[in-house]
Order: sequence, then structure tokens, then C-alpha cells
Amino acid sequence: MEDRIGIMGGTFNPIHLGHLVVANEVQEEFKLKKVIFVPTGIPPHKEDRDIAKAEHRYTLVNLAIATNPNFAVSDIEIKREGKSFTLDTIKEFKKIYEGADIYFIAGTDAFIEVSTWKNIDELPSLCKFITVSRPGYSFQIEERFKPHTYLFEVTDLAISSTEIRRRIKEGRSIKYLVPQSVEEYIYKHGLYR
Repeated sequence: MEDRIGIMGGTFNPIHLGHLVVANEVQEEFKLKKVIFVPTGIPPHKEDRDIAKAEHRYTLVNLAIATNPNFAVSDIEIKREGKSFTLDTIKEFKKIYEGADIYFIAGTDAFIEVSTWKNIDELPSLCKFITVSRPGYSFQIEERFKPHTYLFEVTDLAISSTEIRRRIKEGRSIKYLVPQSVEEYIYKHGLYR
């Protein structure tokens, strides 16, 4: 059996326990050798000006995953000039992990926009999709993606990066929403104030 590598892209603004639980559940269910978190450099589908610098988000992910040997972080999109597109990232990982089966992990919110992604018809030949959804959330996969897509229901922790940023702005606690090391880094560097 070929190695299975999961790629979990996202803004991770900031990373939180919900992201980690999803990655852990997917890693176990699909027997992935590794899940690689890929913080976006310049996200093509987000115009939010409240996005922390890529270097901070990369460090936050690194801190969050430090104790899990099945997790890694890549700065592949941060180092790329211009906007970050999934297709380019998957192509690079196919070169790095030659012969491995690549699984792109995305939430249903991201996957709903998949038809707007750059050269989307090329992606199914390069990777399989794991689309994670919360319990009770219904979602239809386009016919052309069905043979390459797994729907996976994950534990719903109801944690969002938006809520974490809002709490920080309001001076409220984010304890138990993010790993302690992430919380300490956010406060030390004055992020999201």
C-alpha cells in the first residue's frame, strides 16, 4: 500500500482545537501516514484584512502540532509569490511525496466553492478529496468529483477562528479554544487586537 499523505490547507487565522480534532479524526479514519497543515500565503478567496501575517500563522500552527508526530506544517504557500492556489500546492506535494496517495482535506464550506478554483478539473487526477462536515450538515458533491471525494462527518466542536478573533478584540478568554502555546503566542505578539 502506498503512503497516504493528508494536506490540510487553510488560513488558520488562528489555528484552534477544532482544526486539530478534524485532522486527528481524518488521520485515524483514512490511515494517513501524515497530515500536513499548509497555511495560506495570500488566500485567493478571502479579502479579510484581519488576517495575521503569514509568518505568525505558520508559527501558531507549528506550536499547535508540536506534540503530534503524525502532524507537520509546510510553508510552501507562504514562500510562493502571489496568490496561493490548491492546484499548485498539490502539484508540489506530488513531487515531494512521489508515489504517495495525496488526500486534500477541506471543510464543506471550502468545497462548496470548488468549481471556482483554478484549473479544478485537473485536481482529481492528482489527489483525492476528503470533505469534512459537521453532524447534520447536508452537502451535495458535483457528479464529476464523486469518484474522487470522501464525505466524512467529524465531531462538531463549534469553534471558529472568527469567534476567537472577536473574543480577543473584546478582551475575553480564548482558553480551551486553542492550545495553550498558541494562546501565549497570540498574547505575546498582540495578534488580533
